Amino acid sequence: QVQLVESGGGLVHAGQSLRLSCAVSGGTLNYYSIGWFRQAPGKEREKVSCTYSSDDTPIYADSVKDRFNISRDNAENTVYLQMSSLKPEDTAIYYCATVERCSVEGVDSWGQGTQVTVSS
Repeated sequence: QVQLVESGGGLVHAGQSLRLSCAVSGGTLNYYSIGWFRQAPGKEREKVSCTYSSDDTPIYADSVKDRFNISRDNAENTVYLQMSSLKPEDTAIYYCATVERCSVEGVDSWGQGTQVTVSS
């Protein structure tokens, strides 16, 4: 059973950057498609970005396009989410997950999440 552990969350001011990490164990990252999702208080969990094992073209939600960048280091079994120009509305718990398709419904396994708080 693959396990995912997120790290890198924290409290930042609007306009600043953060890099989240998703460490994958119990499997080889090469074979997995990985997604980042987030859930803000009182809102449904939503897709942020995905990277597929068989495709170099990442997927981004419109709300984060041009500000966030997803990357994967297969040698380190880690997926990163570089977040720039952060906004208060980016405040949420961020989860990484193995996915069959880039949607909440397409998730196979979830990590435990990491909190990101952006102050105005």
